[in-house]
Amino acid sequence: MTDAERREAARQFVYKWNDKGNEDQDSQLYWIDFLSGIVGMKNVTDRVNFEKHVIVDGNTKKIDAYIPETHTLIEQKSIGKPLDKKITNSGAIELTPYEQAKRYNDNLPYEEKARWIVTSNFAEIWIYDMNATVPTPVKISIMELQTKYSLFDFMVNKEQNNVTHEMEISVKAGEFVGLIYDALLKQYIDPNREKSLKSLNMLCVRLVFCLYAEDAHIFGDSGHMFHDYIEKFDSKDTRKALIELFKILDTPEDKRDPYDDSMLAQFPYVNGGLFAEEDIEVPRITDEIRDILLNKASAGFDWSQISPTIFGAVFESTLNPETRRSGGMHYTSIENIHKVIDPLFLDGLKKEFETIREIKVIKSRDKKLREFQNSLSSLTFLDPAAGSGNFLTETYLSLRRLENKILSELNSNQATFFGFAPGNKEENPIKVQISQFYGIEINDFAVTVAKTALWIAESQMLKETEDIIRMPIDFLPLKTNAHIVEGNALKIDWEEVVPKIKLKYIMGNPPFLGASNMSETQKKEAVDIFGKIKLSNSIDYVGAWYHKAAAYINGTGIQFAFVSTNSITQGEQVKPLWDKILNHYHCHINFAYRTFIWDSEASDKAHVHCVIIGVSQKKTPQNTIYDGTDRKTASNISPYLIDSPNILIESISKPICDVPTMYLGNKPADGGNLILTEEEKEEIIKREPELKEYIYEYTGAIEYINNKKRFCFWLKNASPQILKDSKELYNRLKKVKEMREASSAKPTREKASTPHLFFFISQPETNYLLVPSTSSKNRDYIPIGFLSPTIIASNSTTILPNATYYHFGVLESNVHMAWMRTVAGRLKSDYRYSNGIVYNTFPWPTPTPEQRYNIELTAQEILKVRAKYPKCSLATLYDKNTMPRDLTIAHQHNNVAVMKAYGFNIKEMTEADCVAALMKLYQEKVKEK
Repeated sequence: MTDAERREAARQFVYKWNDKGNEDQDSQLYWIDFLSGIVGMKNVTDRVNFEKHVIVDGNTKKIDAYIPETHTLIEQKSIGKPLDKKITNSGAIELTPYEQAKRYNDNLPYEEKARWIVTSNFAEIWIYDMNATVPTPVKISIMELQTKYSLFDFMVNKEQNNVTHEMEISVKAGEFVGLIYDALLKQYIDPNREKSLKSLNMLCVRLVFCLYAEDAHIFGDSGHMFHDYIEKFDSKDTRKALIELFKILDTPEDKRDPYDDSMLAQFPYVNGGLFAEEDIEVPRITDEIRDILLNKASAGFDWSQISPTIFGAVFESTLNPETRRSGGMHYTSIENIHKVIDPLFLDGLKKEFETIREIKVIKSRDKKLREFQNSLSSLTFLDPAAGSGNFLTETYLSLRRLENKILSELNSNQATFFGFAPGNKEENPIKVQISQFYGIEINDFAVTVAKTALWIAESQMLKETEDIIRMPIDFLPLKTNAHIVEGNALKIDWEEVVPKIKLKYIMGNPPFLGASNMSETQKKEAVDIFGKIKLSNSIDYVGAWYHKAAAYINGTGIQFAFVSTNSITQGEQVKPLWDKILNHYHCHINFAYRTFIWDSEASDKAHVHCVIIGVSQKKTPQNTIYDGTDRKTASNISPYLIDSPNILIESISKPICDVPTMYLGNKPADGGNLILTEEEKEEIIKREPELKEYIYEYTGAIEYINNKKRFCFWLKNASPQILKDSKELYNRLKKVKEMREASSAKPTREKASTPHLFFFISQPETNYLLVPSTSSKNRDYIPIGFLSPTIIASNSTTILPNATYYHFGVLESNVHMAWMRTVAGRLKSDYRYSNGIVYNTFPWPTPTPEQRYNIELTAQEILKVRAKYPKCSLATLYDKNTMPRDLTIAHQHNNVAVMKAYGFNIKEMTEADCVAALMKLYQEKVKEK
């Protein structure tokens, strides 16, 4: 839905529901209208569980609405009933709507517990984030829906980790940083000088810290101390004022001038090294810069509300986008960070906390809570591609939120806390420290941003702790520091950053660079890590992090998990990358997210098809595969991210079974001079009719699937005389010759002597089967089919001469497609079919004559049904949303015939089961060879 559509839906919703609503009669209709119209949820009644049953104290209660995919629990009250007042419930218990909802939630199974609780009285909707230490409602009147509808996106977006206000604030803060950065950059004498750029980065970090510290009351209770200080000076004097401020912020109180009673003396000592470097280059401050600091980035904007995780990413986005891309940097969203850290450790910690909470004996429970808190403080984390620190920051926040829940539980049962009364500052109740976090980052600016983001996170969590224990804790001077090292993670020894005996978890999103996009330096770095393995210079850059992590954790209990491009689990990379990890370092895949679209919080968003893989040497009791909304426990997760033994498929030159040889289609290498559009063909025939017999239809993957026409000069049997006499051919062949002679590739230069022929010719003399080399993921089947030898297949296809209906039936079956989906490479998310890795490795069935005959019949039926739709392209016929019913049925009959030939259980076998069985057959065939 567009924003305009959602605003209009909100307007209509308000018109319909203003001043009306009965809890018993209208609840379901109200939420169906809301979710379908304003939030854009399709099939609401299928996706929302209205009146979900829950057992409370032995009695069955009904939750008004529960959305399983986003773990949203809704408690509805009638119009006029206040949402903050207690209401008498069944059993004469008085509870607020939120308390009633929480009571239901506390009795749900662990895997169903609410991420969000929503209460409503038709006129107002209150949202509670259950990940917060003390859930505080975000309150929205239905009259505000036209401007605040986006706050409800969490109801359909299970990846959303917070209500969008925090995100909007952080992105806005990033925009202010961009303004400051650009305005300052213009004032440097030499803005391209390395020292100037490094100084600019540091200056931006310092200014941001000051803006945040002011609004978070770190500089004082007034909340406008930095603003007031800068406001005292004219633009021409502001440069000197900032230099003096930075110096005082780095000077301990006992080392300052005792007679200084200026405003500067009121600023606290910061520590932490943020203001330690005194020789940074501060340029002239203009009226524009001063206006940004005092008005745009200060007045009316509250920096204390930013999310340090998100802000670290948008802050770093002030760097040139090209710089980011060349370094392979992408900024992971909070939701995707949790896809890594939740299964890696956080889910287990939360479950452990919930188990301790359920202990009935208070003394025993409190002892366990203290032990659990100490265990949290002993955990150490490394991100070897730290970037702006968002993995480290979000992990710190998650641990501190969990620690605050511990403190809240402990504090609810005793007047004193850990043996000291409120006001006693001798012992710090906080055990989790940012010094538990280690990182490696190649960019100096990102290192500083990451440290600053962690300090901001520490400040914010400190405020939450103060609210729980009801006593102040000093934030400044900064007492601890994250160990984030500037360096190339593939070159430095990780043991020098953090000894492996001390480390527990490694996580992150290393650079996403395919082999074709890597610089020669990066290729060498990766090859140095991989060692002498096949295709070492063709493995994605991220693979080097897997190899280095596997070597680092050798002989330890350390677990690691990385966000990665999905290419490392597909195609020819799998064997060389994973063989050493699994068989030399004896690692196991403990959990995995299959391919998903990965988004970031950076202003220049990267859309990458990713996987997440968690690895350790110790095999965990449960191995979990996440696939969209599905979650499956596997006996073993193979590098193809399926439940299967660790069988690795290697590209080979000949089929492992007795089947016809498949070839790559014909490759022109002609600079486009032998290829014609339909219009060009018609014009040429008008001018030189004698050339008609040498113009053939030419089809590639796109043309074949989309029923488009292209043509080519096919001059295999043309006489030299026609080549010379035709002006059209003479000019075109001259260009082909010149293009090939100028090539850097020797084989291409050698073909310059025969410019009338395609560079590579595989065209058969009889009918053949064509398989497109690329096909959309939105098709259950790659559309393949028989073509005449008069249609020239391009090198964007593979061809199978001497193919029969039997071969067509097996290749077009769900069994072969399951194999293809698992082992084929991908172009983004689209399938890349090849003879070496897909066809040649495919284990064919050994059918009886009757089974073979049945496959031939069902194969012919597929072709007959296709022929009923002569005006439809294969793209239309095989799109999941438009595939005709009779074609679907024909394929289903073919699937059954093929599965019977394998002896597979038709009713019970899933695609994953099918691939696992094929893997075993593959292994047997290879042994036979």
